[in-house]
Amino acid sequence: MKPYFKNYLSVTKKEWNGMVVVIILMALILAAPYVYQAIRKDNIINFNEFDKAVALLSKGKRVSTENKSWEGESKTATAVMFAFNPNELTDAGWQKLGLSERQVKVIKNYEEKGGRFYTKDDVKKIYSITDADYQRLEPYINIPDTYHRTEKAAPGEVIEVNSADSAKLTRIRGIGPAFAMRIIRYRERVGGFYNKEQLKEVFGIDEAKYAEIKGGVGVDNKHITKINVNTASFDQLRRFPYLSYKQANAILEYHNQHGDYESVDDMKNIAILDDGILRKIEPYLTFK
Repeated sequence: MKPYFKNYLSVTKKEWNGMVVVIILMALILAAPYVYQAIRKDNIINFNEFDKAVALLSKGKRVSTENKSWEGESKTATAVMFAFNPNELTDAGWQKLGLSERQVKVIKNYEEKGGRFYTKDDVKKIYSITDADYQRLEPYINIPDTYHRTEKAAPGEVIEVNSADSAKLTRIRGIGPAFAMRIIRYRERVGGFYNKEQLKEVFGIDEAKYAEIKGGVGVDNKHITKINVNTASFDQLRRFPYLSYKQANAILEYHNQHGDYESVDDMKNIAILDDGILRKIEPYLTFK
């Protein structure tokens, strides 16, 4: 018995060397975090500049960052100055005035979100345009009267949101260019508004914003774009933000199996469509 255990517990020189290597590796792995913490120095965050920026913003002032990340972006050496309307200037036009491609991208993102330049100071507010850029550009900025801020609707005046263009929507008190573009994009997607409370489905219009604007908006149902549910394609049904992929597909599959829908009541037989969903899509559907 004793020789058996001795043979069982004995190790060769090769096995012993392997065990030593494994032990050393384990020790290194366990020690690594402590070594890293010992040699690494944590960066101390200085909140002084951040506090200064917050104070300036609270006073409505433009913040000038200390790191001046946009300094050096301008290509003033090759700039060609000319009178320009910032609302109608192309990428190439901005670059001709000496701005870099990265600076121009910020301006174009601002415009894509519905931003407009109504005064010279609006150009100054673009954060990619440095103070030096603005001083150079300011004498050449020419904004026609047509771009002056839209007069707001008189108290009691109601703007019909299904037919209004972006300029007319900005007359609603509480609606600026960015909100006007969001309303139009959502209106096009859904097919129009059948009641004004649907405006709360537009990104950024919460209860507080809706309470601010609801008195100045109206809805005319005759402007709603309807689709025939019996001939509609999957893409047409998916335009509704109320329907998921599975729900739109279920409407088509049920039609293929049971024939044309006579009314919205027939759609109640589709298990994954509840009454809330059907109420939302019914104003947009026709059945003949």
